[in-house]
Amino acid sequence: MFPSEKALKQLNLLKKDIKKIRLAAEEWETPFQTLISIILSARTRDETTIEVCKRLFEKFPTAQKLSKASLREVEEIIKKVNFFQNKSKNIIQCSEKIVKEFNSKIPEKIEKLITLPGVGRKTANVFLSEFNHDAIGVDTHVTYISNYLGWVNSEKPELIERTLKEIFPKSIWSEVNPTLVRFGKTYTSKTEKNKLLDEIKRI
Repeated sequence: MFPSEKALKQLNLLKKDIKKIRLAAEEWETPFQTLISIILSARTRDETTIEVCKRLFEKFPTAQKLSKASLREVEEIIKKVNFFQNKSKNIIQCSEKIVKEFNSKIPEKIEKLITLPGVGRKTANVFLSEFNHDAIGVDTHVTYISNYLGWVNSEKPELIERTLKEIFPKSIWSEVNPTLVRFGKTYTSKTEKNKLLDEIKRI
């Protein structure tokens, strides 16, 4: 297994000189809004997702209201996000299930979260870590950087998640995804990104 002490030093180096970018999961008024924004952010830039969600939540701020929305109206509001048609169906059905099965409250167990339409393991973990639960969401940034630095040797999200949980102490699991995502969004040039990662790799 990759040495935990070295990985911690590298994680701290990744935090240096990264932009304080608002991610799609952050700064919403309710857990419901946080969850919906994470669902909509899949394969879509955070900046786009945030603007779309602001408009969506002006009209449908709660699970009760979104559960009663028409598909066409939701599609029109969120059409700037990728796969907006599938996502429209998912967030309406997700809202319906939250209202009917969870008394309008978002469950805080991953086993229950992943039963919601549109919620996979990555979405559930990003949601949980946003509310100080011990979780690591594995997306493309986490996959790329973790492999590049040698923390993991896999493209499988669940294996990456499990390995990172073995390397890092539970107290900082929730920092891993936001740190790596911000690093990836700060250094968008692959050449520049890899140069910095090479320097971090050598410590």
